[in-house]
Amino acid sequence: MKLTDLNEIQRSSVTHMQNVFVQQRNAFDATPYPELAYRRDKLIKLRKQIIRYQDVIAKAISQDFDSRSIEESKLLDLLGSVLEAEHAIKHVQRWMRPSKRHAELLFFSNKLHVQYQPKGVVGVIVPWNFPVYLALGPLVAALAAGNRVMIKLSEFTPATNDVLRRMLKEIFDEDEVAVFGEEIADPAQFTGLAFNHIVFTGSPAIGRVVMRSASENLTPVTLELGGKSPALVTRHYPIADAAKRILHGKATNSGQICVAPDYALVPQESVDQFVEECKNTFISMFGRDVSQNHDYTSIINERHLNRIRDILADAKAKGAKVIACGDYNFAKDGRRMPVHIVLNCTQQMRIMKEELFGPVLPIVSYNNLEDAIGYIQTDERPLALYAFSHDFAELEHILKYTHSGGVTINDWGWHVVNHDAPFGGIGNSGMGTYHGHEGFRELSHAKTVFTRHRFFPTQLFYAPYGSLIQKLTLGFFLKKGDPTLK
Repeated sequence: MKLTDLNEIQRSSVTHMQNVFVQQRNAFDATPYPELAYRRDKLIKLRKQIIRYQDVIAKAISQDFDSRSIEESKLLDLLGSVLEAEHAIKHVQRWMRPSKRHAELLFFSNKLHVQYQPKGVVGVIVPWNFPVYLALGPLVAALAAGNRVMIKLSEFTPATNDVLRRMLKEIFDEDEVAVFGEEIADPAQFTGLAFNHIVFTGSPAIGRVVMRSASENLTPVTLELGGKSPALVTRHYPIADAAKRILHGKATNSGQICVAPDYALVPQESVDQFVEECKNTFISMFGRDVSQNHDYTSIINERHLNRIRDILADAKAKGAKVIACGDYNFAKDGRRMPVHIVLNCTQQMRIMKEELFGPVLPIVSYNNLEDAIGYIQTDERPLALYAFSHDFAELEHILKYTHSGGVTINDWGWHVVNHDAPFGGIGNSGMGTYHGHEGFRELSHAKTVFTRHRFFPTQLFYAPYGSLIQKLTLGFFLKKGDPTLK
């Protein structure tokens, strides 16, 4: 294809996207508060469509990754999407009810409530690692809240993008839900639209770019980012079991998960055992040679693979010890890369500065629990934290003295797929939440409504000031100030 032809296609795609945005705004203005039956019907159709398309979607994801387990895609991308839709279908009626509030004593007998109003057109920006769940999860929240939705998918997942377009087009008009992908070459053209809300999932660096772009239109954003999520193994937990669960978190999708354990904090005397148990677990799950194992996911592309290789080379050059959990030759074994465990890490290494987003597990040893907690506190606040202990007091201490978007105790990641609780980051790992009731509220405007009782005399608070009623009211609520203050 000629460059001029490609440029013309891209210009046409951008024009189409802008036209769709206008159509969605107009459609929302015409129906600014979709009724319960409409919302529930759309969610039911979406759930049925996910189930119907499950095999086609899983095959498309595997094609985009070069190899990803069909079962892994169904478990992580599709099952999570269905569970989220089912939860919304069951609870959206309750979520939509106005929330009664209590008026101040000053306004006794008047009525106060909060009404949850759809925001309008929501933009959803989706990363490549879970192209279905991270598109459909926000879509469920947006539809439950009564919004129109435009979805921007990654350029790295063209096969999945095609399937999602076809799947959603069968049940939604374009003025309800529209999908865009690799044809939009510059993502800023999407984020620059005057959305009523944007949900972005990706890296902190790109999150900052999205925020800057959204700020031009004062568009509120929900950022689901990442960071270096720690797995803290205490002395009150069996090392073998902790190694199995942390290794599973690092091997799933080859560690290309925003909530994957980024590094493990292990008692100093247990490090050697932890390493051996990780190696044994990996081999029992995937075998020693993963190059032909279709249960194991490939790194998404050569660029990302080279980044991971460079991080390992940097660590090794600065004194780290790198241990592969399976046979792997950097020169010839392709993008199915087994988990690599890294010891003797220091803060001067890239491996301890960057979110790894791959099958690399640094291990940091510690002597006492306070040292481990202090280590976590000195870093940016992560999206997730994993605490392994059977001691209740110890767990309470960890929860109180660390900050993270969410926590799973004695395992990894499962808090994310429980949809009656919010999912979101804190600080560098994001802002805002979605999933469940919190997702509905995130994508709704909480509109306070005060209704004055017909005979309530608010006019007593009007000017001219200084009336007896005003003096009595101020004296009752404010008492007397400090006369010695100057």
